[in-house]
Amino acid sequence: MPITADLRRPGPTLTTLGNGRHAWLSDVAPASGGDDLAPDPHDLLDAALAACTVLTLELYIRRKQLAVSHLHVAVTHTEERQADGRVAYRLQRHLTVEGELADTERQRLLDIANKCPIHKVLTGDITVDTGWAAAAPAPEAA
Repeated sequence: MPITADLRRPGPTLTTLGNGRHAWLSDVAPASGGDDLAPDPHDLLDAALAACTVLTLELYIRRKQLAVSHLHVAVTHTEERQADGRVAYRLQRHLTVEGELADTERQRLLDIANKCPIHKVLTGDITVDTGWAAAAPAPEAA
């Protein structure tokens, strides 16, 4: 199922996103012309990494029955425009794991964090292909 984004014009910049099962919102800050009524697209990208990391860790912790009482992942980013116009985007991810764990278990959790699917996508080779969707047929005259 594709992720969709819909914005009704004219109106606010608040955008409805969906995947056919769930809906969520995105907006941009007033400095960018928006109303700041929801996370901006950069927040959503950072959130994808944070969510994937904590869920990947949780599945591993359950499988290994580790003594963990709380997981917390914080993701921030910096971006810098390169001379050629491209953007260098650097994500910083910080993990907090509460529980009785040996140093070797903590190290293994760091290794597992780097195996989350979104981490793999973001550190892999990404290509974005953009094109026009097929136009809807015109309604027939009655």
